[in-house]
Amino acid sequence: MDEREAVLFANEAFYRAFADRDMGALAELWSRQHAVACIHPGWPPLFGRDDVLQSWQAILGNPNSPAIRCRQARAMVHGDAAVVVCYEEIDGRFLIASNAFVREGRVWRMTHHQAGPTSGQPEAEAESEPPRVH
Repeated sequence: MDEREAVLFANEAFYRAFADRDMGALAELWSRQHAVACIHPGWPPLFGRDDVLQSWQAILGNPNSPAIRCRQARAMVHGDAAVVVCYEEIDGRFLIASNAFVREGRVWRMTHHQAGPTSGQPEAEAESEPPRVH
């Protein structure tokens, strides 16, 4: 697996942990060695692993939290850092998200997540294509 594929795998693991409401898996994805931040839609920015993980615990523990599906993820790898930009589909509507990762040893760990409104949406035909690097 090349580095771009490894980053996309880590990104998919993030959305799988969210879908499964698996707080242990989600916590494992976030960096312990680097500063982390998270901006949920409509929330102020959160800084630090403890605050970020507490926010995810609240979201995953809420039975009314929506199901989210990652669509059209594209990775950009820059040495030991990477960014994934993707759409998040929620009940047929879309947010745009950016997820930042750093390589810690042989594993890609998340350092930042931000999702917010977008006027765009993924192209239907692009869904079957492999993610592209820009």
